Amino acid sequence: MSHTRAKCLLILLLVTVGIRLSAQTTTASTTTNSSDPLSERENNPYSKYGIGELWNGNNTVVRGMANITSAYENPYEVNTDNPASYAFLQRTTFEAGAMGSTRILSAQGTSYTSGTATLAYLNLGIPINKNTGMCLGFRPYTRTYYNLADTIPNSPIGNVARSYNGSGGLNYAFVGAAYKFKGLSLGFNLGYMFGTIVATTATVPIDTNVYNRAYTAQYTNYDRIGGLYWKGGAMYERKIDSDYTIRIGGTVTIEQNLTERLSAFQISTFNFGDTLVNDTSASVQNQKGNLHMPMSYSAGIMVAKTDKWGVGIDYTATKWSQFNSAPDATLNAGIAAQSYKVSIGGEYIPNINDIRSYSSRCTYRFGIYYGTDYLDISGTQLPNYGFTAGMSLPFRRTLSKMHMALDVGRLGTTANNLVQETYIRFTLGISFNDRWFIPRRYD
Repeated sequence: MSHTRAKCLLILLLVTVGIRLSAQTTTASTTTNSSDPLSERENNPYSKYGIGELWNGNNTVVRGMANITSAYENPYEVNTDNPASYAFLQRTTFEAGAMGSTRILSAQGTSYTSGTATLAYLNLGIPINKNTGMCLGFRPYTRTYYNLADTIPNSPIGNVARSYNGSGGLNYAFVGAAYKFKGLSLGFNLGYMFGTIVATTATVPIDTNVYNRAYTAQYTNYDRIGGLYWKGGAMYERKIDSDYTIRIGGTVTIEQNLTERLSAFQISTFNFGDTLVNDTSASVQNQKGNLHMPMSYSAGIMVAKTDKWGVGIDYTATKWSQFNSAPDATLNAGIAAQSYKVSIGGEYIPNINDIRSYSSRCTYRFGIYYGTDYLDISGTQLPNYGFTAGMSLPFRRTLSKMHMALDVGRLGTTANNLVQETYIRFTLGISFNDRWFIPRRYD
């Protein structure tokens, strides 16, 4: 594929992921209302808790290796999860990615299938000199999207139907830099976390014999969140010989406060038979406080043979007991004390110099992971495990590539009346490499 075609593909990718899409869904659950437009959109019940579903903002390359990012560097790819890797960049690199996902939710003999497609990341990595690099990036950080329902029997106004709806999420725009001295590199990301999370609960009486003079109630919370957020990283690389390299690395994010503003409304609708009367019975306007984000850290090791293969292992953990929303206590429900994940992954290139065989110049990746999510529901912390696969397809006569990654996993359990989620996530990315911003040298 020529470089011109690659640019056209990038434009198509950006147009496609610039607007968030929702795929068609099917359901076997009798509680889902197919006439409700929300029933045909992505539906994740666990995003009801905390700040929503944590989003993977890594590029497609490391996604194919189960996100072993602590000790991974590539001179032509941008590893934003460990900013110390920027010092190893040798070319200006622009990356963009889109992710499509399908999830099957199972509980008590029923199931629900939904899907979505969205922007995954945007990165621009720039080598300043042989020891310094920087990055500009944007990524979704969390996503909230759910549409749930249940009933309350024998309430003071008879049987009541109750619904829960949520939307929104947080995004992260950042700048990062790293400096390398001999084999040791230190780096950081500093950026702005921002977004809005909307949660609505509504109750409606469903008994016709007591419907007269009964009322419905709707409770809505708008949480607007914003603030500076940073992460540090370190990486040490040592040559074993001319072909083999060993790297160790780690990252840390300390406890940090984001600014949170809560607006909450309670609206009651009274039914007098032939007249409906709406009343805002309670409201909170712009109540300001802190969203306390917890400390997290990672550590990993990787062994690689130049232009041939690499294999590594990562451990990540977050102390969610430190998480706290001061203005909106509902965000604190269902949060576990700590989450962790162990990942093992690698990549392999059959023969990077084989001009006769295109498949020999492609990069193939694999990975497995196991850990726990940051939620603890009904006394059960949610397990999360799966496997990944990926590959990179080089463009002719350039260092640019197209990347693909597949992540198949499972979150949660059906024990204790919980929901088990089986997900399939496919990420398509593209990276362009050039000598932009590198000063010319004259003899």
